Amino acid sequence: MSKERTLGDVRADIDAIDNSIHDLLMRRTELVQEVRSIKSDWRVKIQPSREAEIVYRMVERHRGAFPKPDLIAMWRILICATLSFEGPFSVAAYTPESEPGYWDIARDHFGPCTPMTRHGTMRSVIEAVHRQDAIVGVLPMPRSDDADPWWPHILINQPDAPKVIARLPFAGVGNGRGAGLDALVICPVTVVPTGRDRSFLVIDTARRLGLAQVGKGLQEAGFECTHLVVCSETGSPKAWLYLIEVEGWLAHDDSRLDRLRRGFDEPIDRLLLLGGYACPLSAESLGRSPATAVGDAMDEEAAAG
Repeated sequence: MSKERTLGDVRADIDAIDNSIHDLLMRRTELVQEVRSIKSDWRVKIQPSREAEIVYRMVERHRGAFPKPDLIAMWRILICATLSFEGPFSVAAYTPESEPGYWDIARDHFGPCTPMTRHGTMRSVIEAVHRQDAIVGVLPMPRSDDADPWWPHILINQPDAPKVIARLPFAGVGNGRGAGLDALVICPVTVVPTGRDRSFLVIDTARRLGLAQVGKGLQEAGFECTHLVVCSETGSPKAWLYLIEVEGWLAHDDSRLDRLRRGFDEPIDRLLLLGGYACPLSAESLGRSPATAVGDAMDEEAAAG
């Protein structure tokens, strides 16, 4: 008859596993330091598509009772901790007094120990990223009723201009303030396809286009539009800007862009790509029903006051 295991026996096994995890963590760090030497001539080291692929893989292979959101939180801390080995890494977060929740969204994604700065205006975040005072910036998801939209300020057709690289929250609502908020991350780095992507493009035109007209042009060019924001720029001449989020990853040589340019009665002035992101994980993939996720978010918001 086998001897019944005691609490001490089980704890000894847990300690052995913890030591193994720690050994692997130290070995992983050594490999990251090798990556640093390979990336030595890279201006910006963060690779958001690679980070998303790591998390996708962890979620897909995960088994057992350990909660997936906590698993992802652990891996996000691991990823962001090792980013500092490859070069300076910091975050500029839009955090107005009226909505502190964007700080929590940024902290949940980039880790509690990553250097972060608060910015009361969206323009200040963009300027910090432009100067590289911060490597990434966290800004609200654009809306049509924004009084002073931030995204026209990054419409610069240069390789080192900030672009959209991620959407937050990536792994569902955490326990921070501002449940229901959505944010985008900007950085002067180019995302690569993961197979689960969305992209942003901007139509710049001197004449106003009807939303139905834009939608028809997108559809005929082969795009599936998931979000559309319009703003006008005063000046001489006046410009109309259309920020369009579409399914899939977009390259500059995508043939659909040429079809879109030709799809309007009059030529458009500019058609720019503004980056994109690997799609956040759904509530179902995290092992939570949408109803539960929303209910938890409401409880968290109420508890925050």
